[in-house]
Order: sequence, then structure tokens, then C-alpha cells
Amino acid sequence: MERFTFRKCEHLCLKSEIEALFSAGCSSMSMFPLRATFRLIDNSGNGPQAKILLSVSKKHFKHAVDRNRAKRQLREAYRLQKSILLNALPSDKAAHIAFIWLSNKPIKSDIVSTRMRNILLRIADKVQHEM
Repeated sequence: MERFTFRKCEHLCLKSEIEALFSAGCSSMSMFPLRATFRLIDNSGNGPQAKILLSVSKKHFKHAVDRNRAKRQLREAYRLQKSILLNALPSDKAAHIAFIWLSNKPIKSDIVSTRMRNILLRIADKVQHEM
């Protein structure tokens, strides 16, 4: 039975992990209105196999209400489709992924969900080709 959760331990919060994610050598791909930056790391066995960072710029949405809505859409789209990524990751690897909102206007949730699915499929494909 598949569980559609997005717990706190799956959030990418540590400053060192975030800096490592945006350093040189990490892969990135875009599919409007999203950009995903990711890197594979060795899995220590404890903790989640994927950690996610969601970012919506204040430059694009001046009101917090609009930023929060965009982040809610990203969280929901990832939560429902994260199994695509988790099934593609080998047990000895983990992924750190940052999803960055690129649009300066609100986007419908079904479009966000479709683009999230496409990005996760592309990441999964890239992971399987690297192994």
C-alpha cells in the first residue's frame, strides 16, 4: 500500500545540504513553471531516500498569500507523485532536490501537477541511466 505523505524529515533544511545542492556538479532541468536542481548522494540507511526543497521567490509574488499557494501546489503535486522517484532510486542512493517556481503569475494546479510528474520522470530516467 502506497502512502502519500510528505513528512518533516523529507524537507531539505540543513544549510550545508542546501549549499551542496546548489554547488557545481549538480544537475538541473526546467519545465515551465518549475526548475528542478538535484544531486544524488550515498544513502546511509537512516532517514528518507529523497529530501525536497521548495522555493517561490518574493520577486515573482509580492504577497505571501500567493507564495504560499504556489508552495502548497508544489507540495501537493510532489506528495502525490513522489513514488515515481522513489521507485527509480537504488537502495544505496538518496536524492536531494530543489523545486524552484519560475512563473510570475499563478498557474492552475493540474498544470503544476503535470509538470511535476514530467520532471520526476526525467529525474528518474537520468538516475537509472547513471547507475
